[in-house]
Amino acid sequence: MDTHFFVIVFLFVIAPIIIIYLESKYSLAKKIGAVLICYGFGIFIGNVGILPAMSDAYHNLLGGEVFIPFAKMKEYLAAGMVTEQDVSRNAIAFIQDTFTNITILLCLPLILFSLDVKKWISHARAAMESLLIGLFTVLLMIFLGYWIFNGSIDEIWKVSGMLVGVYTGGTPNMAAIKTALNVSQEIYILTHTYEMTLGAIYLVFIFSVGQKVFLWFLPAYKSNEKLPGEGDPKIEVPTIDLKEEYESYSGFFKKNTFWPLMGAFGLSVLILGTSFLLSKLFNEDFANAAVVIFVTTFGIALSFVPRIRRIKKTFQLGMYLILIFCVSVASMADISKLANVSISLFYYVGIAMFGSHILHAFIARFFKIDADTVIISGSALICSPPFVPVVASALKNREVILTGMFVGIAGYAIGNYLGVIVAYILK
Repeated sequence: MDTHFFVIVFLFVIAPIIIIYLESKYSLAKKIGAVLICYGFGIFIGNVGILPAMSDAYHNLLGGEVFIPFAKMKEYLAAGMVTEQDVSRNAIAFIQDTFTNITILLCLPLILFSLDVKKWISHARAAMESLLIGLFTVLLMIFLGYWIFNGSIDEIWKVSGMLVGVYTGGTPNMAAIKTALNVSQEIYILTHTYEMTLGAIYLVFIFSVGQKVFLWFLPAYKSNEKLPGEGDPKIEVPTIDLKEEYESYSGFFKKNTFWPLMGAFGLSVLILGTSFLLSKLFNEDFANAAVVIFVTTFGIALSFVPRIRRIKKTFQLGMYLILIFCVSVASMADISKLANVSISLFYYVGIAMFGSHILHAFIARFFKIDADTVIISGSALICSPPFVPVVASALKNREVILTGMFVGIAGYAIGNYLGVIVAYILK
C-alpha cells in the first residue's frame, strides 16, 4: 500500500469531523450544511489530481466495475498489462467502494435505535393522517414522473426508488437505496444535488410566505394550550431538545456516553453481518436490497428495547458515518460526467418534491387538516426530522414539533422498504 492509500483513508475519516466542527462554529457552514460540504470536498478529492491517474489499459480492464480483485490485478501487473500506478489506483477504488457501501449500512441501525415508536404513535391522529397523505402524494408523483420521463432518464427505475427514499425519510434512506439498487455514482450525485438545490428553494418559500399561502385554502392551527384563567388547566406540550438529540456532538467522548455508544456500534456491526448472511438466501439480483431491508428491520426492532433506545448520540454517530459516505461516494464521481446536466432529471426531482407537497395540501383541505400541520409534515418528509424545529420556529408554533417528528421519523423507518418496492415495481 502506498502513501496515496493512507492519505485517502485519513481524509475520509477526518474530513467529516472537521466539517462537523465548522458547522457547529460558523453560521455560513451551518447554512450550507455538512452533507453538501462533504459532497463538495469529495468531488474535489476525486477530480483535482490527488488520486493517481489510471492508464487506458486499466480503464478498459475494469469493464465498468469499480475495482479489479487484487489477485487478478497482480496477474495483470506481472504480465505487464497494468502499471504500479494502476495498482495504487485500484487499491484506492477498493477503499472508496468499501467506505461507500459499509458506512451507509452501519449508519442505519444507529439512526433507527433512537426511535421511540410507542411515544410517537401516542401523539398520532393528525400526524398519522398527514403522514399517510404525504406518503400517498409522494408515491403518486413519483409514478407520474416515471410515466412522463421514462426513456429520457438513464435507469429511471433506480432514480424513482431513491426519490421515494429521500422524500419519505431523507439522505440516509436515499443512500441506502443507492446501495440496494447498485446506482452509479454519477446518477446518485446528480440526483441528490438537484434534490438539495430544490430543497433550498422550498425552504426559502416556507420561511418567507409559505404559511400565508397555505392559509388561503387550509384552516388555521388550533392551539391545544389554554391561557390561564380560561377554565381548563393548561395542557403542557412535551418539549424535545432537538439540537441535543439530533445535532449536538457535545459530550460525545464522555465515558458514560462513549462506551455505550461503542456498544451500539458493535451491535450495528452484528446486525450488518447477520443481514449479509441472511441475504444469501436470495438470488444475486435481490441480495443487496435484502441486506438493506434486514438491516432496517433489525434496527427498528431493537429500538423497542429501552436500554438500547436510551443510548445517547446514536443518531449523531450514524450521521457521522453518513458524512463519510458523502465524501467517499463523491470522490468516485467523474465531474466531466456531472457536467452533462439532465433537464429531465431536474424536472423529475421537482415534480416529486413540489408536486407531492402541493397535492398533499389540496387533499388535506378535504380532511380539514390545518396549514401548520401540513407544512410541518411536508417539511419533515422533504427535508428530514432535523429541520422540523427550524420550520416550527418559522411558523411560530412549537406545538407542531411532535407531529413533524412523528412524520419524519416514521419516514426514516419505512423509506427503505417503500423505495426498494417501488423501484422493483417500475423495473
